[in-house]
Amino acid sequence: MANLKAIRHRIKSVQSTQKITKAMKMVAAAKVRRAQARTLAARPFTKRVISLLKEIVHEVADVDLNEIALLKKRPINTVGLIVISSDRGLCGSYNSVVLRTALERIKNLQAQGKEVKLILVGLKAAGFFRSIKCEKLKNYTLLPAIPTVQEAKLIADQAAEFYINGQVDSVELISTEFINMLRSQVVNTKFLPVELPHSEDDNSLKPQTLFEPSINELLELELVPKYIENVIFQALLDASASELAARMNAMSSASTNANDLIQSLTLTYNRARQASITQELLEVVAGAEALKN
Repeated sequence: MANLKAIRHRIKSVQSTQKITKAMKMVAAAKVRRAQARTLAARPFTKRVISLLKEIVHEVADVDLNEIALLKKRPINTVGLIVISSDRGLCGSYNSVVLRTALERIKNLQAQGKEVKLILVGLKAAGFFRSIKCEKLKNYTLLPAIPTVQEAKLIADQAAEFYINGQVDSVELISTEFINMLRSQVVNTKFLPVELPHSEDDNSLKPQTLFEPSINELLELELVPKYIENVIFQALLDASASELAARMNAMSSASTNANDLIQSLTLTYNRARQASITQELLEVVAGAEALKN
């Protein structure tokens, strides 16, 4: 009877867990649709910014480009690494894949004799790298569930400040790219100095195009800052959608596994109960036979 009681208790415990995983799956499924829509809606703007950069770079001399702080290249001795993770868990391998990729990149850079400094986004990254011997320049945790341009601007401006004042010689961004509900991939983006795309079309700008006050100022004060801000914003959107999709899939798998476990435990319970009843019947028959004799 004690064994039957333990099995009943375990079945109830798994059923309670299954209710939680089903609820989390439904919540993630509702949120991931909106996150996907936000991510896909932001991509055309990024493409347009890149298109403008292609057009303008074609009109600017290399000497002038080198005068812009975020475009200046120098020998790389220190690399800043922006790692974007989530604040919460229960999303399958989403965080572990990002953090493992970041750790491998750190080891590769250190093997090349470069110093690595970290800018961490999300509680999972902050917790994981707490024991790693790398300087942490900045931690961003408990950010709103829905990424905003303000957060992206804050992170981009801070990374740009570290680059301009010489604390780092380049900045890389490790995050996830949302592909669909079932798939996302970790990407390593060269963030700073900005790699300007070169136009392949010699006539990309029309003669009547005017820039005020000047092309250089437009690049330095508007387009380049807007570009790096949008790179971070797009990365945050992709990370949010990838996290929710991963959580939805993880909770779906957990619910399925819980159902399988409940069926297995129920079968075990029924067999144990049947064996217990059979044993009691045998004892009753044996007792009756003993009384006859």
